Amino acid sequence: QVQLVESGGGLVQAGASLRLSCAASRRTFSTYAMGWLRQAPGKEREFVAAINWSGGSTNYADSVKGRFTISRDNAKNTVYLQMGSLKPEDTAVYYCAAGSTTTTIGARHIDYWGKGTLVTVSS
Repeated sequence: QVQLVESGGGLVQAGASLRLSCAASRRTFSTYAMGWLRQAPGKEREFVAAINWSGGSTNYADSVKGRFTISRDNAKNTVYLQMGSLKPEDTAVYYCAAGSTTTTIGARHIDYWGKGTLVTVSS
């Protein structure tokens, strides 16, 4: 089994930057595509970003393109989400996810979920 633990959430002002981290259990981490999903109050969980096992390809939701960057460090068993130009509408619980491919993660077909970290962006 793969366990995922998010960190780095918090309260920031609009326009600020924030970096989320997701630490995974070490066993077979590098074989998974990884991603981030988020859920805002009263809304369904939505796809944010995904990265393949090698880090060579990425996918982003249209709402975050140009502002967010996903990356991974397989040696550290960690995936990151660098968020910039944050907006109040980015406020959500952000979940780390592991899956087969970036495509399946984009379709919200997830093998393993983290418990989430809250990001609040004030105006």
